[in-house]
Amino acid sequence: MVHDIAVTMLAWLEGLGYWGIMIGLMLEVIPSEIVLSYGGYLVSQGRITFAGAVLFGTIGGVIAQLLVYWIGRYGGRPFLERYGKYILIRKKHIDVAERWFDRYGTGVIFAARFIPVVRHAISIPAGIARMPLGRFTLLTTLAVIPWSILFVWLGAALGERWGAIDEAAGPYAKPAALIAAIALAAYVLFIRKRAKSR
Repeated sequence: MVHDIAVTMLAWLEGLGYWGIMIGLMLEVIPSEIVLSYGGYLVSQGRITFAGAVLFGTIGGVIAQLLVYWIGRYGGRPFLERYGKYILIRKKHIDVAERWFDRYGTGVIFAARFIPVVRHAISIPAGIARMPLGRFTLLTTLAVIPWSILFVWLGAALGERWGAIDEAAGPYAKPAALIAAIALAAYVLFIRKRAKSR
C-alpha cells in the first residue's frame, strides 16, 4: 500500500516537473532521497535540467525544514509528539535530536543533515530553542545543497534503475556522515577553545 501511494505520488509529481520536486520535498510524505533520485531520473530522460532539479530540490528541502522549525517554535514538543508521525517524525527522533542539539549547539544543524535518524528531526529543538532564523536557514541551506546534488546525480546516473537508490547511495552516504561527524567535532572543539580564551 505504501509503495502504491509512493508510485502514484511520484507519477503526479512527474507531471509538475521542477515544481513537483519542490512540492515533494516540502510535503516529506516520501523520503527526500527518493524524490531527488526520481528527479535525477527525469534529468536522465531529458525532461528537466540537472541545475534546475538541484535548485528546486534545495528550495523544497529548506522550506520543509523551516516548516518543522516553526512547528517546534510555536507548537513545541507536545504538538510534535502528537502529530509528528504525519511528517515521518517519531518521539525517538525528537529525543535523539534534542540530545544532539543540547550537546553540540546550533552548529549541529549543518552536520546532522547527513546523519540518519537525526537529520529529519534536528529542526525541532532549533525551533523550540528559538535559534535565530537567519542562522538556521543558512546552515540548513548549506547542508541541503550537497544532499540535493548527490541524489539528483545518482538518480541521473542510475536512469531507469533509479529505484535502486538505497544500494547506490551506500558508498557515498557513509563517508558523508563521517565527514559531517568530523566537522561537528571540529566545530565543538573550536567553540570550547574560544570559550576558554575569553
